[in-house]
Amino acid sequence: MKAATERKIIRWFHILASIPILGYIYGPVASLPVPAFAVKFVILPAVILSGFWLWLGHRVKKWWRATGMRTQ
Repeated sequence: MKAATERKIIRWFHILASIPILGYIYGPVASLPVPAFAVKFVILPAVILSGFWLWLGHRVKKWWRATGMRTQ
Protein backbone atom coordinates (compact mmCIF):
# COMPACT_ATOMS: atom_id res chain seq x y z
CA MET A 1 0.00 0.00 0.00
CA LYS A 2 1.30 3.44 -0.85
CA ALA A 3 2.08 5.78 2.02
CA ALA A 4 -0.41 8.37 0.77
CA THR A 5 -3.22 5.80 0.63
CA GLU A 6 -2.41 4.51 4.11
CA ARG A 7 -2.37 8.05 5.49
CA LYS A 8 -5.70 8.86 3.83
CA ILE A 9 -7.35 5.74 5.31
CA ILE A 10 -6.01 6.42 8.79
CA ARG A 11 -7.01 10.09 8.57
CA TRP A 12 -10.60 9.21 7.66
CA PHE A 13 -10.75 6.59 10.42
CA HIS A 14 -9.48 9.22 12.87
CA ILE A 15 -12.10 11.75 11.77
CA LEU A 16 -15.04 9.31 11.71
CA ALA A 17 -14.11 7.66 15.00
CA SER A 18 -14.06 11.08 16.68
CA ILE A 19 -17.79 11.58 16.05
CA PRO A 20 -18.90 9.33 18.96
CA ILE A 21 -16.57 11.26 21.26
CA LEU A 22 -18.44 14.43 20.36
CA GLY A 23 -21.69 12.61 21.12
CA TYR A 24 -20.27 11.61 24.49
CA ILE A 25 -19.30 15.19 25.33
CA TYR A 26 -22.29 17.09 23.93
CA GLY A 27 -25.02 14.48 23.68
CA PRO A 28 -26.80 11.92 25.82
CA VAL A 29 -24.24 9.15 25.23
CA ALA A 30 -22.60 9.71 28.63
CA SER A 31 -25.79 8.70 30.42
CA LEU A 32 -26.08 5.38 28.54
CA PRO A 33 -23.80 2.74 30.13
CA VAL A 34 -22.87 0.56 27.15
CA PRO A 35 -22.15 3.34 24.62
CA ALA A 36 -20.28 5.32 27.29
CA PHE A 37 -18.08 2.29 27.99
CA ALA A 38 -17.42 1.85 24.26
CA VAL A 39 -16.46 5.49 23.84
CA LYS A 40 -14.20 5.57 26.90
CA PHE A 41 -12.39 2.28 26.51
CA VAL A 42 -12.51 1.42 22.79
CA ILE A 43 -13.04 4.48 20.59
CA LEU A 44 -10.99 7.03 22.53
CA PRO A 45 -7.83 4.87 22.68
CA ALA A 46 -8.24 4.03 18.97
CA VAL A 47 -8.48 7.74 18.10
CA ILE A 48 -5.44 8.51 20.23
CA LEU A 49 -3.39 5.74 18.63
CA SER A 50 -4.42 6.77 15.11
CA GLY A 51 -3.47 10.36 15.92
CA PHE A 52 -0.06 9.29 17.16
CA TRP A 53 0.37 7.13 14.06
CA LEU A 54 -0.45 10.08 11.81
CA TRP A 55 2.01 12.21 13.77
CA LEU A 56 4.92 9.80 14.32
CA GLY A 57 4.20 6.80 12.09
CA HIS A 58 7.04 7.62 9.73
CA ARG A 59 9.52 7.47 12.63
CA VAL A 60 8.14 4.14 13.81
CA LYS A 61 8.46 2.70 10.30
CA LYS A 62 12.00 4.05 9.98
CA TRP A 63 12.96 2.52 13.32
CA TRP A 64 11.24 -0.75 12.39
CA ARG A 65 13.26 -0.96 9.15
CA ALA A 66 16.51 -0.05 10.92
CA THR A 67 16.15 -2.84 13.48
CA GLY A 68 15.50 -5.44 10.80
CA MET A 69 12.08 -6.45 12.12
CA ARG A 70 10.32 -6.29 8.76
CA THR A 71 7.98 -9.07 7.80
CA GLN A 72 8.68 -8.76 4.07
